[in-house]
This record gives sequence, structure tokens and C-alpha cells, in this order.
Amino acid sequence: MKVTIDKDSCTGCGLCAETCPAVFELDGDTAKVKVNPVPAEHQASAKEAAEGCPVEAIKVEE
Repeated sequence: MKVTIDKDSCTGCGLCAETCPAVFELDGDTAKVKVNPVPAEHQASAKEAAEGCPVEAIKVEE
């Protein structure tokens, strides 16, 4: 599974980094993906972060 973040949509709220810090981190005013593909043990929380993103900036590719 891969995840991407639309930098133009991201508001930098930090919810993804709080939900799945192994995969996401804040980089200034936007979030960034730390690891791709997402390790199996972090896939559920990465999906949860994508679903919780208030501006739907995270895309999940199976």
C-alpha cells in the first residue's frame, strides 16, 4: 500500500501525524509521508489517518 499527500490541499492540522506517526510527519505547514510503501503493521492506522483528514488530502493506493 502507498499513500500520498496533496500538498495544495493539506492544511497542516497534524491529525495524520498524531494518528500514524510511523508514516506521517509535519514538515513546516504541511504533512509529508515518511515511508512508502507503508509497512503492513502501519497500514490500518495510515488508512485511519486518511479517513480522518479534514480536507481529504491523503490518497491511499492499495
